[in-house]
Amino acid sequence: MENNVVLEELTPKQIVEKLDTYIIGQKSAKKSVAIALRNRTRRLKLPEDIREEIAPKNILMIGPTGVGKTEIARRLAKLCGAPFLKVEATKYTEVGYVGRDVESMIRDLMIVGFNIVKAETQEKLKEQAQKIVEDELLELLVPGSKKDVKKDKDYSAEFGTPKMTPLFGIPGDAMTINGGIIDIPITLKKETKVKDNQEEKNIEKTQAKKEEIQKDEELTKSTREKFRVWLREGKIEDREVEIMVSSQSRGGPMIFSNFGGFDQIEDAMQDLTSALQGPKRKKKKVTIAQAREILLAEQLENLLDVDSVSEEAKRRVEQMGIIFIDEIDKIAVTESRGADVSRSGVQRDILPIVEGSTVNTKHGIVDTTHILFIAAGAFNLSKPSDLIPELQGRFPLRVELDSLNAADFKRILTEPKNALTRQYKELLATENVTINFDDDAIERMSNLAAEVNRNVENIGARRLHTIMEALLEDLSFEADEYAGETINITAKYVDEKLKDIAQNQDLSKYIL
Repeated sequence: MENNVVLEELTPKQIVEKLDTYIIGQKSAKKSVAIALRNRTRRLKLPEDIREEIAPKNILMIGPTGVGKTEIARRLAKLCGAPFLKVEATKYTEVGYVGRDVESMIRDLMIVGFNIVKAETQEKLKEQAQKIVEDELLELLVPGSKKDVKKDKDYSAEFGTPKMTPLFGIPGDAMTINGGIIDIPITLKKETKVKDNQEEKNIEKTQAKKEEIQKDEELTKSTREKFRVWLREGKIEDREVEIMVSSQSRGGPMIFSNFGGFDQIEDAMQDLTSALQGPKRKKKKVTIAQAREILLAEQLENLLDVDSVSEEAKRRVEQMGIIFIDEIDKIAVTESRGADVSRSGVQRDILPIVEGSTVNTKHGIVDTTHILFIAAGAFNLSKPSDLIPELQGRFPLRVELDSLNAADFKRILTEPKNALTRQYKELLATENVTINFDDDAIERMSNLAAEVNRNVENIGARRLHTIMEALLEDLSFEADEYAGETINITAKYVDEKLKDIAQNQDLSKYIL
């Protein structure tokens, strides 16, 4: 989640402001998305009986390629902490055809939600895991330092202390009682004295051994504490130790199927194989720094309560999940024949998911009723009305994105946080080459991009990528020869590199 911002704290205006940092224009699309996101958090604050009645208002974004539809999705994914998944409509096929069924998008969203909750939970457990890892590293550096002090019975077993008899070391059948007085035979008295002497010697040996071990333990403890300080100060990060690590699975053979839900079968087969074979571990020599990372990951996995994480992930997916379906226009068809049959089938399969149904996933059964769906498409070869009526009705909010002009291109080249001019400046700075773009040069590039889009094919802001690459191709190739220099990109420089190509439409088709 970008800058650790909580979605619940963002107002629609703040969401739009954050999208403005990276996306130029398209106010109506940003506004619709911001309202839809805010309504997600508003709904959760309502009483449960009302909350269940409020369904999400799914959005259909319509606009030519390169105007920001996919970029809005990318930025939303980074902005919100809710489970978010972007999928391509063309990657799914109708049940009965080879490919992925539409229910797999819910399973993928559930994996996203599980990973989000898992990361949050492990962050809370990190301090506890770090203490355990520190003790494990100390055990590797100072072997035996974790062992407990031996009990007295251990010494007795080691030195053969005689078993205590019922009374004074004398068997009960060797004693007689006369008038209440115990009569101990002389021979037994001598034997008892010998045994007492032996016991005293064994006790002395035991005590001596105990003192010796205590000294060793004190020395070991002192050494252990020294290493603990060194570990915390990072003084022995490069020292090598040998640890047991889980061997990475190379994966089994791929199985192809022509029925839906195969990814679930594959997961089940992998789980079954792991259960039968057991965890594979091997010795590996690594540095302390590497060992700390490996052991920390293992401890975090051990401390994790998978059931509670799955339960929370399921709740978030059902209540706050968002799925962005891109290229939905590619499955919109006017007639169903040939390959188009599968596309119409995909629409029919998507319909119950969007309407609300239950999908079986690895982490539990997910109800899709309150998942927000945002669909987008250029619709240059088809129209939104070519979608089946039921699916059209499930996307009540329609937003049209505007085509970009020269003024928009100029803003795209300068205003966003990730502006193309800034990206190329940073790339060439690694070669110790400084480039500056004059305002006239940016103006000229913007006009060229708009002109080529009008005359050749309108691909929106993506045209700027081809313009910039063609403009700086020679400079990037010979960057090492310009090390230490400052190069100003002017309108004249732009014309020298691009004017002839832009005017020749045949060349523009293939180069720009």
